[in-house]
Amino acid sequence: MTSRNRFIVSVVFTIPLALGMLGLMLPGGAWTQWLLATPVVLVGGYPFFVGAWSAFKHRQASMDTLVALGVGTAYVYSVYALLVGTEVYFEIAALLITFVLLGKVFEDMTRNRANSAIEKLVGLQAKQATVVRDGKEVLVPLEEVQVGDVIRVKPGEKIAVDGTVLDGATTIDEAMVTGESLPVSKRVSDAVIGSTINKTGTITFKATKVGSDTLLSQIVELVRKAQTSRAPIQKLADQVSGVFVPVVLIIAIVTFNVWFVLLGASFVDALLFAVSVVVIACPCALGLATPTALMVGTGRGARLGILIKSGEVLEAANNIKYVVFDKTGTITEGKPVVTDLVGEDAKEILLVAASLEAASEHPLASAILEKANMDSLEPAKIRDFVAVEGKGVQAQLRDQVVAIGNRSLMQDLGVVIDDVAEKLSALEHHGKTVMMVASNGKLLGLIAVQDQPKSMAKAAISHLNGRGIVSVMLTGDNEATAQAIASEVGITKVVSEVLPSDKADHIKSLQHDGRVAFVGDGINDAPALALADLGIAMGSGTDIAMEAGGIVLVKNDLNDVGRALRLSQLTFGRIKLNLFWAFIYNLIGIPIAAGVFASYGLVLNPALAGLAMAFSSVSVVTSSLLLNRSRL
Repeated sequence: MTSRNRFIVSVVFTIPLALGMLGLMLPGGAWTQWLLATPVVLVGGYPFFVGAWSAFKHRQASMDTLVALGVGTAYVYSVYALLVGTEVYFEIAALLITFVLLGKVFEDMTRNRANSAIEKLVGLQAKQATVVRDGKEVLVPLEEVQVGDVIRVKPGEKIAVDGTVLDGATTIDEAMVTGESLPVSKRVSDAVIGSTINKTGTITFKATKVGSDTLLSQIVELVRKAQTSRAPIQKLADQVSGVFVPVVLIIAIVTFNVWFVLLGASFVDALLFAVSVVVIACPCALGLATPTALMVGTGRGARLGILIKSGEVLEAANNIKYVVFDKTGTITEGKPVVTDLVGEDAKEILLVAASLEAASEHPLASAILEKANMDSLEPAKIRDFVAVEGKGVQAQLRDQVVAIGNRSLMQDLGVVIDDVAEKLSALEHHGKTVMMVASNGKLLGLIAVQDQPKSMAKAAISHLNGRGIVSVMLTGDNEATAQAIASEVGITKVVSEVLPSDKADHIKSLQHDGRVAFVGDGINDAPALALADLGIAMGSGTDIAMEAGGIVLVKNDLNDVGRALRLSQLTFGRIKLNLFWAFIYNLIGIPIAAGVFASYGLVLNPALAGLAMAFSSVSVVTSSLLLNRSRL
């Protein structure tokens, strides 16, 4: 039975008992109270008694221990009083159960609201797909779609799985997955995301990821893990609870003895003071402080396309001093184009460069090959290909030793570049990456490639700067090119000419001066993402980068870096606020419940103590829910 159903049962039977406290006489008197209270204790209190017994068997005390003791004491004494004909307190036992269950209901509401983000994502999945097999279109269930299948999608239909467009052009509404409000244009070779909606044209695409490997499935799994994770600060709450419950039981015993033995109060009055201490000290709010804030924060992030992987990430996002950005594909579009060919024979320069880059995995290789294709140049066959990390490549072409790379590679090969030094500097000053092409130790010419900064980069950096966070760009490009791009987007601190293997070392050096977040998207970014205090992976990046990052930005929007940090900080701040008020509540409530201020007329009977305890739980849950209204 759910907490909600137990609460409903408890309310139905408790209302008449509560009316009796207001002076309404119940037919049958105390025996009717017993008949009304018993279902509440048995049905509503069942999980608390089971939890208390389980803790007892492990020689521990928990929140359930306090609830069970408070309710059990009131109920058992009332049964005794019923048999001997003295005043009973069945309404106290029933009200305690009802108030505790009220807090549970609010907790479940918070969890359900947070889980609705997951449910909505799961509900987006297509149920079937039109697969082209043996030249025929076959409608198959989503579960039967395999990697490599060719799928045809008409306007208005859902993209079944992740894939790459083979034929056609269209616009796709990706808002349900990425949060991007405007439809995105798709052409041949563009990637499509499963569960998004095809808007205008008919396309066929090749399935590249199916089942649990699709982006939507990965998002759902990340959100689930995040909402069930534990923030490290929760360990403090657990440690306090482990000591707190036994201390409360000792305080309750001392309270009873002080009132009964030293102050001469009646047994019943002393017992009620002791029960009030047990009830009001129930650390429900303490237990709700972290998980409710975590569920609300990660749920809101999921709706915004910001995937926070765990509670640990929330703490890591606090007091970030540096946000380090990879350049290519993160600050820039990641789609460089050839802008300049400098040399006596531009065609020969491009042919040599394309022949070398055809075997290269360098990010700029595609730009050179695309330029060669536009000029109808077919790359020539090469042999003895060698890639020099961080410098360039070289090989044998037509019995000549040819190479393409940076200054360092030319220096290693003994190539003189003095004649083009001025032109080289001018191109780099304009933010272009310049590669030198050489043959048999002589310079053939220069190829300049430029990768434009993303349109939102400048605003995103400005937002971080405004919050006092230092933005840093980390790149393998030469200093002049890096400085030009950095200046355009507003970054003042640049670390250039960094080998991929050295990125993590630069993160370490910055960590000596404060916490570091790293934003990247490539395979070579994975070590830096993992080493940084907070790794933020762009959703367009590789699977390895997304796995290494603590936060994934599904929309690939750099503005979400600031939003992610703000949301993480707000969520962690709300956890600390919840814990603070939970502790303060107990520090104030226990002395009142123990009767310390009884001489001033300030007392709490167990029923009012239960109401106060329930209110503290409700206030913590409400505090967590307010995260949904916080400005990012």
